[in-house]
Amino acid sequence: MSTISFKISDAEFEVMRILWREKKAVSFSDIRIELSDKMGWEKSTIATLLRRLQKKGAVSIQEKEIHYYVPNITKEDYMISKKRSLIDKLYDGSTKNFVAALCRNGELTETDIDELKMYFRMEDKNK
Repeated sequence: MSTISFKISDAEFEVMRILWREKKAVSFSDIRIELSDKMGWEKSTIATLLRRLQKKGAVSIQEKEIHYYVPNITKEDYMISKKRSLIDKLYDGSTKNFVAALCRNGELTETDIDELKMYFRMEDKNK
């Protein structure tokens, strides 16, 4: 598991979402079309976001006849990093306290809790 040492803003996350979904190099034009339609962003805004992501090391440019962008991090690694950061910040690093807070606050249904119990039982058997 790699450690993500930079932060991705909500706007940058929208760009990364496209790159992660496509699982291949994506042209600036394709990114621009999707984000212009979905978010109403101008070409310059999207170009700025891509430059920021490249500067942070989150994406690379493949030079062909035009620029193609590829993620340098996986969505899974990013999500693990964000989850760990949240748990460290809000629950003093305790995953147990995080899950307990979800249960106490009604965030999890009885069905969710039953599914988690089954998951933990299966994990114990796999060890």
